[in-house]
Amino acid sequence: MPGRKSAMALTPELVARVHRVAPDPGPAADRALMTDGDYEGLAQQLADTLGNAPAWLFASGSLIWKPDFDFVDHTPATLPGWHRSFCLRITRWRGTPEMPGLMMAIDRGGSCRGIAYRLPPENIAGQIVRLLRREITYKPPGNEPRWHSVIGNSGRLRALAFTASRTNPAYSPRIPEDEVVRTLARAAGHWGSGAEYLFNTVNHLDEFGIRDRNLWRLQKLVAEEITKL
Repeated sequence: MPGRKSAMALTPELVARVHRVAPDPGPAADRALMTDGDYEGLAQQLADTLGNAPAWLFASGSLIWKPDFDFVDHTPATLPGWHRSFCLRITRWRGTPEMPGLMMAIDRGGSCRGIAYRLPPENIAGQIVRLLRREITYKPPGNEPRWHSVIGNSGRLRALAFTASRTNPAYSPRIPEDEVVRTLARAAGHWGSGAEYLFNTVNHLDEFGIRDRNLWRLQKLVAEEITKL
């Protein structure tokens, strides 16, 4: 993997300053949870739509630094027409009802560089169920799983990507940058802090030689914000 070009401003020491693990408040009472049947039905639908083509997964954030799935190959890839954005407000995971956090998603516009992972050819539907259980809690989902055309080193690939649903109640576009910075520097939940999530994402992208300009600026601003706390 290519070496890092320059040091991050957001360091493990700064992340540790705001680390805390809050109690899990549990699922939102006003949202319907996905059932086993929902997961299996959606996974089979996606597998049927794919047909006999190789199954790839496009990873842009935590799926890179915490994959939790099997793969037989991977390649840097670009998803045209989409970009990373902290556009989902959350009161669980890396936030609480008292101090909501922000989750990064792939939103429309621009382009997104990430990693495409090729899934093993056996039991594609079963592998997709595993991914759906990790990425989706409620229905309708905040992150919609769809097949997209991504550009890898050897050409175009058909890859599953989880993209932001603009009809989801958690979706909040165009959040001012200063609000994103304050939130990521302070919010935490039972999975840890927003600062930790940002650090892990930027750090692992950089290890692959991927420099997301917006995230690189954001980690610098969050580092500066934490030093003021």
